[in-house]
Parts: sequence; C-alpha cells; structure tokens
Amino acid sequence: MDVLSLLDELQTIARNGLTYATNPYDRERYHRLFDLVTTYYGQVLDVPPAEVRHRFAAELGYITPKVGAEAALFDSEGRILLVRRTDDGQWCLPCGWVEPNESPAEAAVREAKEETGLEICTVRLVNVFTRKPNIGYGPHTAVAVVYLCEIVGGTIQGSHEGEEIQYWAIEDVPAWHELHHDYAKAAYTVWREHLNL
Repeated sequence: MDVLSLLDELQTIARNGLTYATNPYDRERYHRLFDLVTTYYGQVLDVPPAEVRHRFAAELGYITPKVGAEAALFDSEGRILLVRRTDDGQWCLPCGWVEPNESPAEAAVREAKEETGLEICTVRLVNVFTRKPNIGYGPHTAVAVVYLCEIVGGTIQGSHEGEEIQYWAIEDVPAWHELHHDYAKAAYTVWREHLNL
C-alpha cells in the first residue's frame, strides 16, 4: 500500500472538517486526525511535523488537487521541446502550477515563456491527467492539463528552472520527470492528428 495516498485522503478529511465543523467534539476529532497525519507525513517525508502543519496552514479553503499546465511543442521532425529541470535533472515539458485568476491555457503560455523564452499559443487540448500521491512524485494529488502548442515568437533561452532546453525524439529521452513521458506520447498523437499525418 502507498501510505501517501492514505495520508493525502486523511489530511483532506481532517482539514475540510476543521474548516466546516462547528460541533466541538467533531472539531476535537478532526484536530486529532490532523495531528496524526502530520506526524506520519513527517516520518515518511523526513520533515518535522511542525513544518508539515505550517505548510498545510498556508492553504486556505476547501482542499482540492493542485492543477498544473504543460505545453507540448514539436518541431517539423516531430521532436518535442523539453527542459532539463534543475531540481531533479530530468526532462519535462515546459510546465508549472496554475496561478490564481489564471486559466490552465494561460498558465501553459506563461510557463513556456518563463522556462524557454518562447512566445507560444495553445492549439488543442491534449488531455487531462491525474497524478495520485506516491513516494516518487509527491504527497498530494495533482491534475495536469496538457496542451498542444505552437511557437509564435521569441528565442530559446534558459532560466533558473531549467539547465538545458532541447528538442528530443520521445524514445531517446534518457530520464523523464514524473509522468511527462505519458504527456509527451499523448501530445505526439494529437500533433500527428492536427497535421493529418
């Protein structure tokens, strides 16, 4: 069993309960559940429970999965543009979390500009993917919205988030970040459909 999936569900129940419960006995139970969850998160992730509580406290409102946006950009040969991340050294599509007051499509355009220097536009929705909590990918559920995009301007230049930027044949990428191999394969299929190949 992947304990992070269990902890993610329990912390969601506890935090939503603390947001909405008014009965003092229920609130006491939710506090106890939250204390247990932060203790076990701390053990699994090697983070002090107080730091876990602090991170959770920074998130307001009803607890929902995080939403990210990814931009799939292909050259004329069908190679996909990838960024080698500075945090884990693996390759990913230009991507990032959707900011408040921003649509996923706007986030994909913004992140591509920040990470690659390119100005892009979204062409088609590739798919919406769900990444469930696990040791390899992180403690929370995340939703990734992947778009097929086209370059409309700019020049390739790196940022503090990426060590390298280059086009790759999907099968040649040495190390993929999280589920980005799945995103790239799905985007390649949509790219071929878009060009009637």
